[in-house]
Amino acid sequence: QVQLVESGGGLVQPGGSLRLSCAASGSIFRINAMGWYRQAPGKERELVARITSGSSINYADSVKGRFILSRDNAKNTVYLQMNSLKPEDTAVYYCNVDSFRFASDVYPTTYWGKGTLVTVSS
Repeated sequence: QVQLVESGGGLVQPGGSLRLSCAASGSIFRINAMGWYRQAPGKERELVARITSGSSINYADSVKGRFILSRDNAKNTVYLQMNSLKPEDTAVYYCNVDSFRFASDVYPTTYWGKGTLVTVSS
């Protein structure tokens, strides 16, 4: 199994910044992709940002230019630097990891963190 430990959520004023981190541990042979999704009240879960093993990063249009995703391969950790936060960024943010547990795995397994709440409010 793979465990994901998220941290960094909280309450911030509009225009402020927060940094989320997600560390993966456990049965990991190779991580394929890491990223963050979010789910606001009454809405579906959506992609925020995701980085592949080839360092290609996809951002949701709503966060481009404000959020920065980075990855520390040595620590199996992904970071989401969130700047210029808006009230509409309020949501539970979930870490997402696609990982090969063994060298013999043909497809990666997807894991989800428990979520961390980000509230943007004055």
